[in-house]
Amino acid sequence: MRKLAASVVFAAILTAAPATAEPALDWGECPPDSVDLGQECTTVSVPMDYAAPAGDRISLAVSRIPAARPELRRGVLLLIPGGPGNPGLNRPWTLGARLPQDVKDRYDIIGFDPRGTGRSNPISCELSYADVRSLSQWPAPNGDISENVAKARRFADACVTKAGPLLRHVSTQNEVRDIDQIRKALGQKKISYWAHSYGTYVGAVYATLFAGNTDRVLLDSNDEADPETLWRKVMANQAIGVDDRFPDFAEWASRPGNPHRVTDSPAAVRPLFLDLAARLDRAPIGEFTGNTLREALLRGMNSDAGFPLIAQTMIAARDGGAPPALPLSPESVLQNTAAVAAATICNDVAWPRSIEVYQRDVLRLRAQHPLSAGLPGNIVPCAFWPYQPDKPVRVSSDGPSNILMLQSARDPASPLVGALQLRHALGHRAKMVTVGTGGHGVYLQQGNVCGDNSVTAFLVTGQRPVRDVYCAR
Repeated sequence: MRKLAASVVFAAILTAAPATAEPALDWGECPPDSVDLGQECTTVSVPMDYAAPAGDRISLAVSRIPAARPELRRGVLLLIPGGPGNPGLNRPWTLGARLPQDVKDRYDIIGFDPRGTGRSNPISCELSYADVRSLSQWPAPNGDISENVAKARRFADACVTKAGPLLRHVSTQNEVRDIDQIRKALGQKKISYWAHSYGTYVGAVYATLFAGNTDRVLLDSNDEADPETLWRKVMANQAIGVDDRFPDFAEWASRPGNPHRVTDSPAAVRPLFLDLAARLDRAPIGEFTGNTLREALLRGMNSDAGFPLIAQTMIAARDGGAPPALPLSPESVLQNTAAVAAATICNDVAWPRSIEVYQRDVLRLRAQHPLSAGLPGNIVPCAFWPYQPDKPVRVSSDGPSNILMLQSARDPASPLVGALQLRHALGHRAKMVTVGTGGHGVYLQQGNVCGDNSVTAFLVTGQRPVRDVYCAR
């Protein structure tokens, strides 16, 4: 991709999308324990099972902040959260508040909790606290996954027993259908959306199944969407993402004057990390193991603000001290996130049933990407999932050319390699802006002026770069 300045020549302005008359949704105050600063909330009723639309229904919690200047209003901008399993009801305030005024003037900013999540009929597998607080499936120090197999089986059995009938209907395709029901309830012929992380896959599937209902589509921090390798490849790609991102941490952790400096050379940080992890594998310090250190690495790489956590854990390993506590959400949140994440990935696509397949992948990834030690290839509850999965959607180039992809060059969670696959699948429909930063989440989060300006111009005017571009800063 060729580097271009922020003043890149843009394509023609997209035509406005007229809205139908808005139905009488019952907008009111948001729940008392949610953000309530100019945000209003409602519910939208949708079928639990779209194959039986006359059957049971569920309610989706939906929120909005109306356009600041109704005379300039273009329509709605739906914020699609990541995960799977992340709520989105408060995103109009917590994320939408960062939007430039020109964007807030023109759109109702819409949030929602996806089905099964938050306030949209939440599900739980009622896992043991020991299982739910350690959701990462780290292999044993020698690469063995026997304990992970037992945990994955417990997880699947608990979900089937405890989560209720909605469990088998939590999937990407059903979230996409829900979004179209939200569009209809809002009275919009077309919908614009800003999708993040896993939400980019949701957004890409929506733009495939409901191409004619899309206005301006922003996909930020993109996941791969190949139906032949869905989810297993998305997860395996994170081993590449960790390797892509680690040099940013190494430069920071060796910087003179840094109070958390671990060594005096960027080149020395990686071998030091691997040595400390191996040392803890051989001789744990109480519950401080090599996987504790690796977990800190994964937790700390999404933004530079997480670097001190990694460095402090390395220093504790080196000096024989206690590691800093890892941030942990309340148990109810962990239970809900775990259930929705498992249901989504297991209902989206068929998974291998052979334990040997996962063991082989773990050993291969440990050799190729030792920083993540085989975690991205490990077994998941889907190996024991009893329900028939959906047939994955093949994202394609059929549809309007109205998609802007935004991607960090060194994203550990949604790495560039996956974004490039999605870019190829979308073909002429998309243009991609890659920013020369590390971390997860780009628009208004990385401080990349070129990338931010490209997105704002797209949302306000419909202008996109005439070709894929690279924004150094």
